[in-house]
Amino acid sequence: MTIGLGTALALLGGVVLLALALHGWWSTRKAQPRQGPEALQPAERVEPALDPVDGATAAETPPALRVAPRRQVRLDALIDAIVPLALDAPISGEFALQHLPPSRRAGSKPFYVEGLDTETGQWEALQPGRRYGELQAGVQLASRSGPLNDIEYSEFVQKMQGFADTIGATPDAPDMLEVVARARELDGLASPLDAQLTVTLRANGVAWSVGFVQQIAGRQGLVPGAVPGRLVLPSPEEGAPPMLVLSVDPQAALAEDPQSAVVRECVLTLDVPQTPASGEPFPAWHLISKKLADDLDATAIDDKGQPITLHAFDTISQALDQLYHQLDALDLSAGSAAARRLFS
Repeated sequence: MTIGLGTALALLGGVVLLALALHGWWSTRKAQPRQGPEALQPAERVEPALDPVDGATAAETPPALRVAPRRQVRLDALIDAIVPLALDAPISGEFALQHLPPSRRAGSKPFYVEGLDTETGQWEALQPGRRYGELQAGVQLASRSGPLNDIEYSEFVQKMQGFADTIGATPDAPDMLEVVARARELDGLASPLDAQLTVTLRANGVAWSVGFVQQIAGRQGLVPGAVPGRLVLPSPEEGAPPMLVLSVDPQAALAEDPQSAVVRECVLTLDVPQTPASGEPFPAWHLISKKLADDLDATAIDDKGQPITLHAFDTISQALDQLYHQLDALDLSAGSAAARRLFS
């Protein structure tokens, strides 16, 4: 689910039509039960990185710097196909956990199981020491890898049937054609609202060592991430994805001596749906890219190799405002749990 670099201006011009289409679709959905331009670079479709048990996505920072709490995924009828699992009698969390499928994925899509706590009356991720009077499972309808397809849904239903048989539950799975149609509809609506802002910083003269890039980036608050060649600006929200990511050649980053590994460019990325607008990620992306360009003696360019002008940054900012409003209208506000799962 991506939005291309060259579509930002077109997005601005067509926002009214899209907003009307979204409003009509969403009005219908709400009535049902809840079960720059050049620098707007397409986000690659990648397999979701959510943990299959609790869905936490920690900022890519060393454990010594940040300790992310375990965050439970709550099923959401907006982005999940939910299967109720009726029980004849309450069961323990230990018993349910013991019989969960070893892999909580159906193809590329994660799925989750929740229980209705008999004591609190709240739905929660299964935990030992609790008793549950009802269970429900949900598989994610779409992600950046595309919409849920019939094979993935069939795999999910098969795993849920096996789980239900072992714990004495009765599943009530929605019709496959209906679920797959919902998945395609959601993917079609969300895809135009998915964007990653990227700016490439290319050396004007002498190449840099990886160590030098790390030193300069550190001045702007970026720290080494979990993936080689990535530095991240941690989110103010504990356990949230990083606000910004600076990437260099991972092969160079894996060199034994980072001071001798040479690179000529690095890329600063803002994953728009992953960070709330209230955190002002775009001003941070703009400011840090400018400071890095100055300190590295680099030119900020787009994916076509053209310098990014101040006017282009202004245009991107306007396009982002429209994207944020449209995400809000779909209950998929940037940085929300649903948005982070859907755009992953």
